[in-house]
Amino acid sequence: MLLRLLRERLAPYRRPLALVVLFQFVGVVAMLYLPSLNADIIDYGVVTGDTGYILRTGGEMLAISVVQIVCSVTAVWFGARTAMSLGRDLRAALFARVGTFSTREVQDFGAPSLITRSTNDVQQVQMLVLMACTIAVSSPIMMVGGVFMALREDMGLGWILAVVVPALFLSVGFVVSRMVPSFRAMQARIDEVNRVLREQITGIRVVRAFVREPHEAARFGEANDDLTEVAVRAGRWMATMFPIVMLVVNVSSVAVIWFGGHRINDGEMLPGAMTAFLTYLMQILMSVMMATFMLMMIPRASVCGDRIAEVLDTDSSVVPSGEPVAPDPERRGHLELEGVTFSYPGAEEPVLSEVSFEARPGQTVAVIGSTGSGKSTLVNLVPRLFDATSGTVRVAGQDVRDLDPDLLWAQLGLVPQKAYLFSGTVRSNLQYGKADATDEEMWAALEVAQGRDFVEELPDGLDTKVSQGGTNFSGGQRQRLAIARALVRKPGIYLFDDSFSALDLATDARLRAALRPETRDATVVIVAQRVSTIKDADLILVLEDGRIVGRGTHHELLAGNPTYQEIVTSQMTAEEAA
Repeated sequence: MLLRLLRERLAPYRRPLALVVLFQFVGVVAMLYLPSLNADIIDYGVVTGDTGYILRTGGEMLAISVVQIVCSVTAVWFGARTAMSLGRDLRAALFARVGTFSTREVQDFGAPSLITRSTNDVQQVQMLVLMACTIAVSSPIMMVGGVFMALREDMGLGWILAVVVPALFLSVGFVVSRMVPSFRAMQARIDEVNRVLREQITGIRVVRAFVREPHEAARFGEANDDLTEVAVRAGRWMATMFPIVMLVVNVSSVAVIWFGGHRINDGEMLPGAMTAFLTYLMQILMSVMMATFMLMMIPRASVCGDRIAEVLDTDSSVVPSGEPVAPDPERRGHLELEGVTFSYPGAEEPVLSEVSFEARPGQTVAVIGSTGSGKSTLVNLVPRLFDATSGTVRVAGQDVRDLDPDLLWAQLGLVPQKAYLFSGTVRSNLQYGKADATDEEMWAALEVAQGRDFVEELPDGLDTKVSQGGTNFSGGQRQRLAIARALVRKPGIYLFDDSFSALDLATDARLRAALRPETRDATVVIVAQRVSTIKDADLILVLEDGRIVGRGTHHELLAGNPTYQEIVTSQMTAEEAA
């Protein structure tokens, strides 16, 4: 899978890769001539005392060295540029692919794993390409060229090459085959460490509130120890490579000097030729050792490549229509659910069963029910965060599966259950709702959302910094800013998924009163736990175990629906309910 990934992603970089091969070839060939010229100086220049020959040959060696340096630097430059560009492209491709995922795929992979794949895994593949451009290209050329040049110096010592090189390859290959499972397990352990760390950092307030620091430290320590154990196992195998390579290098050097010395003594070989042969042997073994670096990286990069390809090859369960249609402008704000059922893959029971209702502009539809009754799932089906298993969800008269996604989302203003703000400023967060929103529009939205007062009191107003997740604001402030973000959009359908839970009752009442004139021409769907939030809705749907067990106004349900009566009784006195 790694080869397929590289073949596809490196296709646009054929030209710089060809230049890498060209310059590496020229540089290595130039390097291979140097020991031969050095041998000529020893065997002919020094022996005969021909100073002119020594100077001329030394000049040639100097010129060749300059060529070799220029070619190597150029090859590394092109290789590094290609590798960094590949990393950029992979990160962009992963980000784009994850952006198409539905909530189901994000949950399947897990946020920590997706982050690891986009950072650590991409970095491993990127480093592999960089090493390939600098080492994998030059090593085979140096190996083959070194063997040829060594045999050109003396055929009698060729048997040493025939023994040493295969022995080194077999030894390294055995070690690498044992490293692959360890590296695969290592990436999974990194995911686990990231998951635990992310949970602890995100939930630090809960951890401290319940004095669970020792427990969380033990949990992180367990994940950290698991990673360390696998890394040490992989490191042990990796550590055996260099002693093996150095053993072969030293034994082969002794063999060349020993047997080469005898050949010189017998007059079958010149001293310079033996020096050159030894140099070529070192170059051959160094090329094998450099290839070893590649072999060390390939197993881990292969695992990372598989993980990257897994994300890139995963299609979203929410597939855009091949022939998207536009919403009906005459039915802007209309929302219909007809026989909608939703089940998670492998689940025994559906989350929603045969849910049907219709909402029109100017109407407020509220959804209430016990925890786990399917309220948030119902809301998530409208913007296609999931697709209904059966039945139809229509927005502006069109099935949401047939609508162009951008046109669908332009119809909606979603305030999720967990109000999330992005790092930036209050202004930039409100502009998520409408990119070209004016200050007047933002202040108007904040006033309706009951957020104008506290934003005006901030040091920089709309330009006040917002930390990641909006953690420098309280829960109620985050909710009001999220509501203002939806209001500034002025959509046809507002979806409030338990978006008032962090507000006190007085603020909740003021906000709902301010919303009525603002949403007069739009449909409002409110998911709530508090009866006080929804008692004035035009239509209240009571969900239980994914089914609608009651529908009507507050007074109609209070008079004849036991489930709603139970909810009201648990929250309100008789006077409040009336």
